Amino acid sequence: MTELLAGRLREVLPDEAVITDPVRLRTYECDGLTYHRATPGVVVLPETAEQVAAVVRLCQEFRVPFVARGSGTGLSGGALPRSDGVLIVTSRMRRILSVDLAARRAVVEPGVTNLAITEAVRDAGYYYAPDPSSQQICSIGGNIAENSGGAHCLKYGFTVNHVLALELVTPDGDIVELSAMDAGYDLLGAFIGSEGTLGIATKITVRLSRAPAAVTTMLAAFTTIEGGGRAVSAIIGAGIVPAAIEMMDALAIEAAEAAVRCEYPAGAGAVLVVELDGPEAEVEAQFALVDRICREAGAFEIRVAASAEERQAIWKGRKSAFAAVGRISPAYIVQDGVVPRTALPDVLAGIDRLQEEFGIRVANVFHAGDGNLHPLVLFDDAVEGEGERAELVSGRILDLCIEHGGSITGEHGVGVDKARYMPRMFTDEDLDTMQLVRCAFDPRYLSNPGKVFPTPRLCGEVPQVRKGPHPHEAELF
Repeated sequence: MTELLAGRLREVLPDEAVITDPVRLRTYECDGLTYHRATPGVVVLPETAEQVAAVVRLCQEFRVPFVARGSGTGLSGGALPRSDGVLIVTSRMRRILSVDLAARRAVVEPGVTNLAITEAVRDAGYYYAPDPSSQQICSIGGNIAENSGGAHCLKYGFTVNHVLALELVTPDGDIVELSAMDAGYDLLGAFIGSEGTLGIATKITVRLSRAPAAVTTMLAAFTTIEGGGRAVSAIIGAGIVPAAIEMMDALAIEAAEAAVRCEYPAGAGAVLVVELDGPEAEVEAQFALVDRICREAGAFEIRVAASAEERQAIWKGRKSAFAAVGRISPAYIVQDGVVPRTALPDVLAGIDRLQEEFGIRVANVFHAGDGNLHPLVLFDDAVEGEGERAELVSGRILDLCIEHGGSITGEHGVGVDKARYMPRMFTDEDLDTMQLVRCAFDPRYLSNPGKVFPTPRLCGEVPQVRKGPHPHEAELF
């Protein structure tokens, strides 16, 4: 089957764009979540939407599953390939097709990196607001799939808030367009964050933002993480909405120092990175208040960036935190949960208890302003049983998030990694309803199967959502 399908794929793609060599296939066996691996059956590298559509139609003809992949920086196994399927890699679709500054929009292909959009319009005074930590290499197509956010999502929102239109290839192989201006159901909103289960984006129209008149970036160091937490609550309670409020604990700071020498204040149990932007007078007034709040909450040192270089230096440690943990631990699990801001102290205390109970270290890095936690669960995979304990701690952290009214994911997606946790957050009826949406797009269950849902219901089965008869059932049939 693979050889026959590969031959047909070479009829619609250049020969070098179809990869079947076993050694080269292993390049694509995982995304950023390396402990889930699978070697794809075939890898294709299309350059146009028409080529993507032709590949998808062949997958339908052969009843072969397909998975879309961008830069492979995802952290939930969302781009994990299928050994019996086709991996559609969009990295060659990396053109910025048009920029309209008057309309504040740009049209890009899915392989364009997040930061490349800002670089294309920076000199004109604009930028693209969503900024994941991997923005230098993550692709817009992947951002669409996961509804990525980043440090500045507190004030500016997630990917869904900055996408105006999409061209996409449906699971049937049709090329269709969705727009924020479409009447009726918000299909554009449904597609963003669907993790490749509803089709593949091939052209994206994004909103460009005007660069703020003033930006002030500050670093506040606290002896304890509780002090930093008090400062966050007080800042938001004062009615200030910073562009970003990021927090790192002592273990995360240690990792960042080992990796990039960020030179954060010595002895800090936690640091806050606070960024304010907007009109100059407003930023000055907000800074004065934030500075006072941080000092009252126990900050023993506050640094303010006096230049773009100093601002970059402050952000350097935070942006490198995930990768930096590799300097202090042989292996680690990157988790992603959300809790209400008011629950942060209780959840962090719960994470401390888990560390003591299981003997597993956890480095805490999070978007403090919106309660999006990124605990990094550290372990040594050479020590028998330690990986299992780390996985247990990781799951317990998600349980803590749910118990405190939060979610199992904020911006990394569910993918294959957290699918088993979905029933802890949703009822069977909830999951059945979500499956009905998926089946409307992908009735044959070929578009990124095995992701998001723990035990996927086949689309031929009809979920029994209602628990009792409809009051007018006799009139309906």
